[in-house]
Amino acid sequence: MGIRSLAVSAVGIILAAALDTAGHWSLPQGTAVKDDGPRTYRFAMDYTAADIRGQVTHRQRVEAAYTRGLPGNDVVWSNVTVAEADGATAPLGEPQKRAFMEGLRYRKGPTTMDEMMKPEFFKNAPPTAVVERNLVWDLEALEMFGQTQFEHLKLNEPYQLLSSQTVDMPGVGTFQNRDVQLTWTGRSHRNGHDCAVIDYRAYFNPLSVANGGMTLTGRSHYWGQIWVALATKQIEYATLYEEVLGEMKLPGQGTPQLIDVFRSGVLEPLAQR
Repeated sequence: MGIRSLAVSAVGIILAAALDTAGHWSLPQGTAVKDDGPRTYRFAMDYTAADIRGQVTHRQRVEAAYTRGLPGNDVVWSNVTVAEADGATAPLGEPQKRAFMEGLRYRKGPTTMDEMMKPEFFKNAPPTAVVERNLVWDLEALEMFGQTQFEHLKLNEPYQLLSSQTVDMPGVGTFQNRDVQLTWTGRSHRNGHDCAVIDYRAYFNPLSVANGGMTLTGRSHYWGQIWVALATKQIEYATLYEEVLGEMKLPGQGTPQLIDVFRSGVLEPLAQR
């Protein structure tokens, strides 16, 4: 067999692996996430607060290590830090460790998100620790979007996962997922794994926050992409973007001010498998 024939055969094998028996792209069905031991991720989120003219007033970077695949299907958080700076260009300050988050451990299961919304879940966290709580809530959402919906996803066809779902965040406020759409947009390669690429987006989500004497009423747009290994359903990379526009009132302030908060985050494994 010549080089040209070998190349054609290789292409045929790749196409056969990507197509089902009817000749359509499809995702593996009826498979669970395969954890063959602990796997640690870095999750980093940047917050940028600005006025409606784009003048940046404050920035934060929140980072953490998240490990899953522990005995009993447990996960654990460690090395949670927050670094801050005022204005658009000032260097971020020294990251400050959040000791109350160190070793936060819980069991993954069908009711994990419900458990996270109970007041006792973050029993060691101060009431104003909102960005730290967000890390945990965001991670759970990324795993739900990327790992639990293969059976419903068809190539380039939006799938409505949630509609008009109101979430009560204890000590923080409420958030309504007005219309969460998932779309499997194709296949790619990450960290040596063949992956499905899943887009998610949810726009015009009402939110209300009351925390530490501050109130915020507004709306959120969020979106991003998730790379999920086809063989294991492990997330190999994910992005999260969110813009919140609303009226904020600080303690002692008579008139609310308009504020725009933009978040951008990346989830990626630290140890390659």
